[in-house]
Amino acid sequence: MLALTGCFRSMRSRRPPGFENHDLLASVTSFSVNEVDALYVLYGKLSSSIIDDGLIHKEEFLLALFNCSLKQNLFAQRLFDLFDIKHNGVIEFGEFVRSLSIFHPRTPQADKIEFAFKLYDLRHTGFIERDELKEMVFAILKESELILPDDAIEAIVDKTFVEADTKGDGRIDPEEWKELVTRYPSIIKNMTLPFLKEITQMFPSFVLTTEARDSQLVFE
Repeated sequence: MLALTGCFRSMRSRRPPGFENHDLLASVTSFSVNEVDALYVLYGKLSSSIIDDGLIHKEEFLLALFNCSLKQNLFAQRLFDLFDIKHNGVIEFGEFVRSLSIFHPRTPQADKIEFAFKLYDLRHTGFIERDELKEMVFAILKESELILPDDAIEAIVDKTFVEADTKGDGRIDPEEWKELVTRYPSIIKNMTLPFLKEITQMFPSFVLTTEARDSQLVFE
């Protein structure tokens, strides 16, 4: 009995900072328990790639997911900032799962629209200004390895504002953004990652071990 207790304590001591119960995370995200278990393995690999402390640092996040340095990609850095829900410079496991859930195919479109708005709202003003949109368009094109002349980027920004800024105040508010995305859903097409539905296929050993717990959860 003492040996088992010691083993249990040892397992708990290896849990990373910010660890959250897998069943709880499954109940508040679009992931099943099996998928959260698989993500725990992925998180362990990411959080030990440079600094082995059970936390995902910005360098690890950018290099692992975008293969870029700290100063190269605004889009990647904005994603890190939104994943870092506590704004403490690192991504804990619970933050990782909750944020990645936004990209799950089962996540409601309203949640994806809200997340995308925050992505473009670089200065956290509650609005998307013209220069913020231009910066993000440029960053996304760069991430996609598409090179357009400045006048083409300006044309994209101008057209977007003509369509979105229905109040004519030179900025896009959440309501206007929602209306824009409703008319042009392709704007947030990158907010859905189909492979997240097959995440357990990457780590099949978890399917059998957590099948009973998974059956207790119902997702729409």
